[in-house]
Amino acid sequence: MASFNVALGIITALLLSLASPRAEGARAFFIFGDSLVDSGNNNYLATEARADLPPYGIDFPTHRPTGRFSNGLNIPDLINIHRKLTLKWDGDKSGERIGTEMILPYLSPELTGQRLIVGANFASAGIGVLNDTGIQFVSVFYSFINPYIVI
Repeated sequence: MASFNVALGIITALLLSLASPRAEGARAFFIFGDSLVDSGNNNYLATEARADLPPYGIDFPTHRPTGRFSNGLNIPDLINIHRKLTLKWDGDKSGERIGTEMILPYLSPELTGQRLIVGANFASAGIGVLNDTGIQFVSVFYSFINPYIVI
């Protein structure tokens, strides 16, 4: 039921973003969430919730795992592509796209300066609002460090 509510929320946000009028100055795109929208923050964390090995990423443009918990692009990637296709440079009527880069994970070392102004992805798999969210990853991690700890 919770995954249905999350999916419904994402679809609603997507539809509202497509239907709402565009502000001229709004160009940054910041993402918060869990594994449904994570673009690789967990690659930089000590966690068992990882997506940096095959088969993840087989349908991504590079055909390599990126840390996304999908086989290709996720919802923020699709929104970002749509946003780039509809926004134009100031006064430019040619329809040239604004940039071609993806929104980077917040923990990525490549996210500096101008890339941060474009936006950042703060999502991380295994997080949630409840205290027991992701506890299965913590117990696996601690049992790996010290097999005698019982959680």
